[in-house]
Amino acid sequence: MTISEEEKRKVILTCAQPTGKLTLGNYLGAVRNWSTMLENHECYFGIVDLHAITTPTKPSTLRQNVFDCVAQYVACGLDPEKCHQFVQSHVVGHTELAWILTCLTPIGELQRMTQFKDKVAKLGFKAAEQEGEEIKFTHDGARAQASINAGLLCYPVLMAADILLYNADLVPVGEDQRQHMELCRDLAQRFNHQFSETFVVPDAYVGETGSRIMSLADPTRKMSKSDENERATLYILDEPGQIGKKIASAVTDSEPVIRASPEKPGVSNLLAIHSALSGQTIDQLEEHFAGKGYGVLKEELTEVITESLRPVREKYQELIQDKTYLRSVLAQGAEAAQKRAYKVLSKVCRKIGLPDRSKG
Repeated sequence: MTISEEEKRKVILTCAQPTGKLTLGNYLGAVRNWSTMLENHECYFGIVDLHAITTPTKPSTLRQNVFDCVAQYVACGLDPEKCHQFVQSHVVGHTELAWILTCLTPIGELQRMTQFKDKVAKLGFKAAEQEGEEIKFTHDGARAQASINAGLLCYPVLMAADILLYNADLVPVGEDQRQHMELCRDLAQRFNHQFSETFVVPDAYVGETGSRIMSLADPTRKMSKSDENERATLYILDEPGQIGKKIASAVTDSEPVIRASPEKPGVSNLLAIHSALSGQTIDQLEEHFAGKGYGVLKEELTEVITESLRPVREKYQELIQDKTYLRSVLAQGAEAAQKRAYKVLSKVCRKIGLPDRSKG
Protein backbone atom coordinates (compact mmCIF):
# COMPACT_ATOMS: atom_id res chain seq x y z
CA MET A 1 0.00 0.00 0.00
CA THR A 2 1.36 3.43 -0.94
CA ILE A 3 0.21 6.53 0.90
CA SER A 4 -1.20 8.96 -1.68
CA GLU A 5 -0.23 12.61 -2.13
CA GLU A 6 -3.41 13.90 -0.51
CA GLU A 7 -2.65 11.95 2.66
CA LYS A 8 0.72 13.61 3.21
CA ARG A 9 1.39 15.51 6.44
CA LYS A 10 -1.22 13.49 8.25
CA VAL A 11 -0.42 12.26 11.75
CA ILE A 12 0.97 8.74 11.94
CA LEU A 13 1.26 6.95 15.26
CA THR A 14 2.47 3.46 15.99
CA CYS A 15 3.39 1.82 19.24
CA ALA A 16 5.36 -1.27 20.22
CA GLN A 17 6.21 -2.97 23.47
CA PRO A 18 9.81 -2.79 24.72
CA THR A 19 10.43 -6.52 24.52
CA GLY A 20 14.14 -6.64 23.73
CA LYS A 21 15.63 -7.25 20.32
CA LEU A 22 13.65 -6.57 17.16
CA THR A 23 13.24 -9.50 14.81
CA LEU A 24 13.98 -9.38 11.10
CA GLY A 25 10.20 -9.57 10.63
CA ASN A 26 9.74 -6.47 12.82
CA TYR A 27 12.35 -4.66 10.77
CA LEU A 28 11.12 -5.59 7.29
CA GLY A 29 7.42 -5.54 8.06
CA ALA A 30 7.34 -2.40 10.19
CA VAL A 31 10.33 -0.33 11.29
CA ARG A 32 12.01 -0.02 7.89
CA ASN A 33 8.70 1.09 6.38
CA TRP A 34 8.19 3.64 9.16
CA SER A 35 11.45 5.37 8.27
CA THR A 36 10.07 6.17 4.80
CA MET A 37 7.17 8.11 6.32
CA LEU A 38 9.19 10.72 8.21
CA GLU A 39 9.58 13.30 5.45
CA ASN A 40 5.90 13.74 4.64
CA HIS A 41 4.08 13.01 7.90
CA GLU A 42 4.05 14.02 11.53
CA CYS A 43 5.17 10.78 13.16
CA TYR A 44 4.87 9.60 16.75
CA PHE A 45 6.47 6.33 17.88
CA GLY A 46 5.39 5.13 21.31
CA ILE A 47 7.26 2.60 23.43
CA VAL A 48 4.36 1.15 25.39
CA ASP A 49 5.80 0.04 28.70
CA LEU A 50 2.35 -0.04 30.34
CA HIS A 51 1.28 -2.74 27.90
CA ALA A 52 4.39 -4.72 28.78
CA ILE A 53 3.34 -5.19 32.42
CA THR A 54 0.21 -7.17 31.48
CA THR A 55 2.52 -10.18 31.76
CA PRO A 56 5.18 -10.78 34.45
CA THR A 57 8.21 -8.61 33.72
CA LYS A 58 11.44 -8.07 35.66
CA PRO A 59 11.63 -4.32 36.43
CA SER A 60 15.32 -3.94 35.55
CA THR A 61 14.77 -5.80 32.28
CA LEU A 62 11.82 -3.58 31.36
CA ARG A 63 13.85 -0.42 31.99
CA GLN A 64 16.76 -1.69 29.90
CA ASN A 65 14.43 -2.82 27.13
CA VAL A 66 13.16 0.75 26.75
CA PHE A 67 16.70 1.94 26.00
CA ASP A 68 17.30 -1.05 23.72
CA CYS A 69 14.12 -0.24 21.81
CA VAL A 70 14.86 3.43 21.16
CA ALA A 71 18.48 2.63 20.24
CA GLN A 72 17.30 0.08 17.69
CA TYR A 73 14.70 2.49 16.31
CA VAL A 74 17.30 5.21 15.73
CA ALA A 75 19.75 2.68 14.29
CA CYS A 76 17.05 1.53 11.85
CA GLY A 77 16.55 5.05 10.52
CA LEU A 78 13.97 6.72 12.76
CA ASP A 79 15.75 10.08 12.91
CA PRO A 80 14.79 11.90 16.16
CA GLU A 81 15.05 15.19 14.27
CA LYS A 82 12.18 14.10 12.03
CA CYS A 83 9.87 12.24 14.44
CA HIS A 84 8.84 11.94 18.07
CA GLN A 85 9.81 8.84 20.06
CA PHE A 86 8.38 8.62 23.57
CA VAL A 87 7.68 6.25 26.44
CA GLN A 88 3.98 5.68 27.09
CA SER A 89 4.23 6.06 30.88
CA HIS A 90 6.00 9.44 30.47
CA VAL A 91 2.93 11.04 28.87
CA VAL A 92 -0.07 11.93 31.01
CA GLY A 93 -3.34 10.84 29.45
CA HIS A 94 -2.94 7.26 28.22
CA THR A 95 -4.40 5.58 31.30
CA GLU A 96 -7.00 8.28 31.91
CA LEU A 97 -8.38 8.07 28.39
CA ALA A 98 -8.22 4.27 28.60
CA TRP A 99 -10.48 4.38 31.67
CA ILE A 100 -12.95 6.69 29.95
CA LEU A 101 -13.06 4.39 26.90
CA THR A 102 -13.34 1.29 29.11
CA CYS A 103 -16.55 2.74 30.49
CA LEU A 104 -17.91 2.75 26.92
CA THR A 105 -16.82 -0.81 26.11
CA PRO A 106 -19.05 -3.87 26.70
CA ILE A 107 -17.05 -6.63 28.39
CA GLY A 108 -18.24 -9.13 25.78
CA GLU A 109 -16.40 -7.23 23.05
CA LEU A 110 -13.14 -7.64 24.93
CA GLN A 111 -13.65 -11.30 25.75
CA ARG A 112 -14.25 -12.10 22.10
CA MET A 113 -10.91 -10.63 21.04
CA THR A 114 -8.86 -13.31 19.31
CA GLN A 115 -5.60 -12.23 20.94
CA PHE A 116 -7.19 -12.29 24.40
CA LYS A 117 -8.42 -15.84 23.89
CA ASP A 118 -5.01 -16.86 22.55
CA LYS A 119 -3.23 -15.36 25.56
CA VAL A 120 -5.49 -16.95 28.16
CA ALA A 121 -5.21 -20.27 26.32
CA LYS A 122 -1.45 -20.12 26.91
CA LEU A 123 -2.21 -19.77 30.62
CA GLY A 124 -4.25 -22.97 30.51
CA PHE A 125 -7.71 -21.44 30.22
CA LYS A 126 -10.33 -21.81 27.51
CA ALA A 127 -13.72 -20.31 26.74
CA ALA A 128 -16.42 -22.65 28.02
CA GLU A 129 -19.79 -21.06 27.40
CA GLN A 130 -21.32 -17.66 26.84
CA GLU A 131 -23.98 -16.13 29.07
CA GLY A 132 -25.40 -13.06 27.41
CA GLU A 133 -22.41 -10.91 26.51
CA GLU A 134 -20.10 -12.57 29.02
CA ILE A 135 -17.93 -15.58 28.15
CA LYS A 136 -17.15 -17.99 30.99
CA PHE A 137 -13.66 -19.47 31.16
CA THR A 138 -12.66 -22.83 32.57
CA HIS A 139 -9.21 -24.24 33.17
CA ASP A 140 -7.35 -27.44 33.69
CA GLY A 141 -5.90 -27.00 37.16
CA ALA A 142 -2.85 -29.05 36.29
CA ARG A 143 -2.13 -26.94 33.23
CA ALA A 144 -3.23 -23.43 34.20
CA GLN A 145 -0.18 -21.33 35.03
CA ALA A 146 -1.79 -18.18 36.42
CA SER A 147 -5.06 -16.31 36.76
CA ILE A 148 -6.35 -14.06 34.00
CA ASN A 149 -5.58 -10.46 34.96
CA ALA A 150 -7.80 -7.58 33.94
CA GLY A 151 -4.89 -6.00 32.09
CA LEU A 152 -4.99 -8.77 29.47
CA LEU A 153 -8.70 -8.17 29.00
CA CYS A 154 -8.48 -4.38 28.77
CA TYR A 155 -5.30 -4.31 26.69
CA PRO A 156 -7.17 -3.37 23.44
CA VAL A 157 -8.84 -0.39 25.15
CA LEU A 158 -5.47 0.95 26.30
CA MET A 159 -4.25 0.45 22.74
CA ALA A 160 -7.23 2.44 21.47
CA ALA A 161 -6.43 5.19 23.97
CA ASP A 162 -2.80 5.26 22.79
CA ILE A 163 -4.07 6.01 19.28
CA LEU A 164 -7.00 8.31 19.97
CA LEU A 165 -5.04 10.43 22.47
CA TYR A 166 -3.11 11.83 19.49
CA ASN A 167 -5.98 11.89 16.99
CA ALA A 168 -3.80 9.90 14.61
CA ASP A 169 -4.92 9.62 11.00
CA LEU A 170 -2.98 6.49 10.11
CA VAL A 171 -1.76 3.64 12.31
CA PRO A 172 0.74 1.11 10.92
CA VAL A 173 -0.33 -2.27 12.31
CA GLY A 174 0.28 -5.91 11.58
CA GLU A 175 -2.50 -8.20 10.41
CA ASP A 176 -2.71 -9.66 13.94
CA GLN A 177 -3.73 -6.22 15.25
CA ARG A 178 -6.55 -5.66 12.76
CA GLN A 179 -9.23 -6.67 15.27
CA HIS A 180 -7.86 -4.29 17.89
CA MET A 181 -7.79 -1.54 15.30
CA GLU A 182 -11.45 -2.12 14.51
CA LEU A 183 -12.30 -1.78 18.22
CA CYS A 184 -10.39 1.51 18.27
CA ARG A 185 -12.41 2.80 15.33
CA ASP A 186 -15.66 1.62 16.95
CA LEU A 187 -14.82 3.41 20.20
CA ALA A 188 -13.97 6.63 18.37
CA GLN A 189 -17.28 6.52 16.52
CA ARG A 190 -19.18 5.57 19.69
CA PHE A 191 -17.70 8.52 21.60
CA ASN A 192 -18.30 10.92 18.72
CA HIS A 193 -21.93 9.81 18.45
CA GLN A 194 -22.56 10.10 22.18
CA PHE A 195 -20.63 13.31 22.93
CA SER A 196 -20.23 15.01 19.48
CA GLU A 197 -17.30 14.93 17.06
CA THR A 198 -14.09 14.61 19.04
CA PHE A 199 -11.86 11.87 17.68
CA VAL A 200 -10.45 11.29 14.23
CA VAL A 201 -11.49 7.77 13.21
CA PRO A 202 -8.06 6.33 12.31
CA ASP A 203 -7.27 4.09 9.38
CA ALA A 204 -4.96 1.09 9.56
CA TYR A 205 -1.86 1.14 7.39
CA VAL A 206 -0.49 -2.30 6.56
CA GLY A 207 2.72 -2.30 4.56
CA GLU A 208 3.08 -5.04 1.97
CA THR A 209 6.83 -5.53 1.57
CA GLY A 210 8.16 -8.01 4.08
CA SER A 211 5.04 -7.84 6.23
CA ARG A 212 4.85 -11.62 6.60
CA ILE A 213 8.30 -12.95 7.40
CA MET A 214 7.80 -16.47 8.66
CA SER A 215 9.53 -18.68 11.22
CA LEU A 216 12.68 -20.38 9.95
CA ALA A 217 11.70 -23.55 11.82
CA ASP A 218 7.99 -23.58 10.94
CA PRO A 219 7.31 -21.42 7.88
CA THR A 220 3.55 -21.76 8.38
CA ARG A 221 3.83 -19.45 11.40
CA LYS A 222 4.93 -15.82 11.58
CA MET A 223 8.44 -15.16 12.88
CA SER A 224 8.16 -14.31 16.57
CA LYS A 225 10.53 -13.24 19.33
CA SER A 226 8.56 -15.46 21.74
CA ASP A 227 9.39 -18.64 19.78
CA GLU A 228 11.07 -21.16 22.08
CA ASN A 229 13.21 -22.46 19.22
CA GLU A 230 16.20 -20.11 19.20
CA ARG A 231 16.96 -20.88 15.56
CA ALA A 232 13.46 -20.02 14.37
CA THR A 233 13.90 -16.27 14.67
CA LEU A 234 16.42 -13.84 13.20
CA TYR A 235 17.14 -10.66 15.15
CA ILE A 236 18.49 -7.47 13.64
CA LEU A 237 21.34 -7.52 16.18
CA ASP A 238 22.42 -11.10 15.47
CA GLU A 239 26.12 -11.50 14.75
CA PRO A 240 27.17 -12.95 11.36
CA GLY A 241 27.89 -16.37 12.90
CA GLN A 242 24.42 -16.54 14.44
CA ILE A 243 22.80 -15.55 11.16
CA GLY A 244 24.73 -18.26 9.31
CA LYS A 245 23.71 -21.00 11.75
CA LYS A 246 20.04 -20.01 11.70
CA ILE A 247 19.82 -19.81 7.91
CA ALA A 248 21.72 -23.10 7.53
CA SER A 249 19.14 -24.86 9.72
CA ALA A 250 16.13 -23.18 8.09
CA VAL A 251 13.41 -25.55 6.91
CA THR A 252 13.19 -26.17 3.16
CA ASP A 253 11.81 -29.35 1.52
CA SER A 254 12.83 -32.44 -0.42
CA GLU A 255 12.21 -31.02 -3.90
CA PRO A 256 15.56 -29.63 -5.13
CA VAL A 257 14.04 -26.70 -7.00
CA ILE A 258 14.27 -23.11 -5.79
CA ARG A 259 10.90 -21.53 -6.46
CA ALA A 260 8.17 -19.78 -4.49
CA SER A 261 4.84 -21.55 -4.12
CA PRO A 262 2.30 -22.41 -1.41
CA GLU A 263 3.58 -26.00 -1.48
CA LYS A 264 7.08 -24.78 -0.61
CA PRO A 265 6.60 -22.43 2.38
CA GLY A 266 10.15 -22.75 3.66
CA VAL A 267 11.81 -21.91 0.35
CA SER A 268 9.22 -19.21 -0.33
CA ASN A 269 10.08 -17.61 3.01
CA LEU A 270 13.81 -17.56 2.25
CA LEU A 271 13.15 -16.03 -1.15
CA ALA A 272 10.86 -13.42 0.42
CA ILE A 273 13.59 -12.40 2.87
CA HIS A 274 16.15 -12.18 0.07
CA SER A 275 13.78 -10.11 -2.08
CA ALA A 276 12.93 -7.70 0.75
CA LEU A 277 16.61 -7.03 1.48
CA SER A 278 18.16 -7.21 -2.00
CA GLY A 279 15.38 -5.46 -3.90
CA GLN A 280 15.22 -8.23 -6.50
CA THR A 281 11.83 -9.63 -7.45
CA ILE A 282 10.90 -13.22 -6.72
CA ASP A 283 10.92 -13.94 -10.46
CA GLN A 284 14.44 -12.57 -10.76
CA LEU A 285 15.60 -14.67 -7.83
CA GLU A 286 14.03 -17.85 -9.21
CA GLU A 287 15.88 -17.24 -12.47
CA HIS A 288 19.10 -16.45 -10.61
CA PHE A 289 18.96 -19.69 -8.59
CA ALA A 290 17.75 -21.92 -11.45
CA GLY A 291 19.66 -25.21 -11.41
CA LYS A 292 21.29 -24.39 -8.05
CA GLY A 293 20.79 -26.13 -4.72
CA TYR A 294 19.48 -24.95 -1.37
CA GLY A 295 23.03 -24.66 -0.06
CA VAL A 296 23.77 -21.91 -2.58
CA LEU A 297 20.54 -20.10 -1.69
CA LYS A 298 21.29 -20.24 2.02
CA GLU A 299 24.90 -19.15 1.60
CA GLU A 300 23.94 -16.14 -0.51
CA LEU A 301 21.02 -15.25 1.76
CA THR A 302 23.31 -15.31 4.79
CA GLU A 303 25.59 -12.80 3.07
CA VAL A 304 22.67 -10.58 2.05
CA ILE A 305 21.24 -10.50 5.58
CA THR A 306 24.63 -9.97 7.23
CA GLU A 307 25.61 -7.05 5.03
CA SER A 308 22.14 -5.47 5.06
CA LEU A 309 22.02 -5.45 8.86
CA ARG A 310 25.66 -4.56 9.49
CA PRO A 311 25.06 -0.74 9.55
CA VAL A 312 22.10 -1.22 11.91
CA ARG A 313 24.07 -3.44 14.27
CA GLU A 314 27.08 -1.11 14.34
CA LYS A 315 24.95 2.00 14.89
CA TYR A 316 23.07 0.29 17.72
CA GLN A 317 26.31 -0.65 19.49
CA GLU A 318 27.33 3.00 19.38
CA LEU A 319 23.98 4.34 20.59
CA ILE A 320 23.37 1.92 23.46
CA GLN A 321 26.54 3.19 25.12
CA ASP A 322 25.17 6.76 25.22
CA LYS A 323 22.24 6.72 27.66
CA THR A 324 22.37 10.51 27.97
CA TYR A 325 21.61 10.88 24.28
CA LEU A 326 18.85 8.25 24.40
CA ARG A 327 17.23 10.00 27.36
CA SER A 328 17.30 13.27 25.42
CA VAL A 329 15.56 11.61 22.47
CA LEU A 330 12.81 10.30 24.74
CA ALA A 331 12.49 13.62 26.58
CA GLN A 332 12.02 15.54 23.34
CA GLY A 333 9.52 12.97 22.14
CA ALA A 334 7.55 13.04 25.40
CA GLU A 335 7.37 16.84 25.33
CA ALA A 336 5.90 16.86 21.83
CA ALA A 337 3.56 13.97 22.59
CA GLN A 338 2.36 15.57 25.83
CA LYS A 339 1.53 18.83 24.12
CA ARG A 340 -0.72 17.04 21.63
CA ALA A 341 -2.17 14.67 24.24
CA TYR A 342 -3.24 17.47 26.60
CA LYS A 343 -5.25 19.13 23.86
CA VAL A 344 -7.19 15.96 23.10
CA LEU A 345 -7.63 14.91 26.72
CA SER A 346 -8.85 18.36 27.75
CA LYS A 347 -11.50 18.25 25.05
CA VAL A 348 -12.58 14.72 26.06
CA CYS A 349 -12.87 15.59 29.74
CA ARG A 350 -14.89 18.71 29.03
CA LYS A 351 -17.33 16.82 26.82
CA ILE A 352 -18.02 14.05 29.34
CA GLY A 353 -18.44 16.53 32.20
CA LEU A 354 -15.12 16.31 34.05
CA PRO A 355 -13.52 19.53 35.33
CA ASP A 356 -11.61 21.36 32.59
CA ARG A 357 -7.82 21.36 32.61
CA SER A 358 -5.94 24.33 31.21
CA LYS A 359 -2.67 22.80 30.11
CA GLY A 360 -0.82 22.46 26.82
